[in-house]
Amino acid sequence: MRAGVAFGSNLGDRLGHLQAASAEVMCIEKLEPPIQVSAIYETEPVDCDAAAGKFLNAVIEIGYTGDAMELLQRLREIEKKLGRPSRRERNASRTLDLDLLYFGDALLSTPELELPHPRMTTRRFVLAPLAEIRPDLVLPSQKKTVTELLAALPDRSPLVRTSLQW
Repeated sequence: MRAGVAFGSNLGDRLGHLQAASAEVMCIEKLEPPIQVSAIYETEPVDCDAAAGKFLNAVIEIGYTGDAMELLQRLREIEKKLGRPSRRERNASRTLDLDLLYFGDALLSTPELELPHPRMTTRRFVLAPLAEIRPDLVLPSQKKTVTELLAALPDRSPLVRTSLQW
């Protein structure tokens, strides 16, 4: 099953947090190639407190032979291992945020997980890196490609493709 994972950080060593998380994701059991990795983008905070710093954001797509809930648990374990508190305010600044964006063609709505991610189609900082690696992807319950969804967004907030390396 192909799965998309969004990476974000706006506290501390942002690049270091993304690199460490990427290394951990690559060690998840049941991972299958190919693995596609976007560039790292610097973005303004969205729906965060006024003092929040800029984010580094990226998206990867992996193959995974387990189920979506199992993958979500692995992502949460990585967040915890790398210092993210298990309880925090929604949209608070964070050292690391890993979001499961989609899991094949799964449509899922539970208290723990909603697939595809419920806000991804309205977030430029998710769609731009995803469009870089999967421009023709049509998400479950959508009719437009990721590239078309990105082009239709009214949000024109600054999004800078960086030269930072994973």
